[in-house]
Amino acid sequence: MPLFYLISLWLHILAGAIWIGGMVFVALVLVPVIRRPENQGVAASLIQVTGRRFRSVGWSCLILLLLTGAVNLFYRGFSVSELWSAELWQSPFGLVLALKLFLFGSVLALSCAHDFSVGPRATALWRKEPASAEAGRLRRQASWLGRVNLLLALAIVALGIMLARGSPW
Repeated sequence: MPLFYLISLWLHILAGAIWIGGMVFVALVLVPVIRRPENQGVAASLIQVTGRRFRSVGWSCLILLLLTGAVNLFYRGFSVSELWSAELWQSPFGLVLALKLFLFGSVLALSCAHDFSVGPRATALWRKEPASAEAGRLRRQASWLGRVNLLLALAIVALGIMLARGSPW
């Protein structure tokens, strides 16, 4: 197995672990901490600072996942011309790959909405008018976008395992 492929695969797995681990950290550690009554005064600032930092880490991971995913496909023997052939996409491997790519595209779209629109608006309004109905609505929307992204990420991991080990279908 070529060293470059092993490095690419390692980076792919590491980027996925960091990205998913960060989302799990936010959901299971950060959000419960900021919900505690004694932290209400700093909650909006903490979410805003953490969100900005994780946004750069998360997008770096997503870009790395996209690049290493393409490299890994080519090292597994797929050429650009095969990616345009109907034969690939009708095979069990191609169907799983298509679903994985569709989910990844969905994650990119949801991440854009969360990271560059809903999330920043939610935290800015939360800091300015914490009790407003609009701040609450935006916070719930950002929270749901994050939850859906985490579920999609876990599905992508399952599909990646099926690509590496064989599809059960």
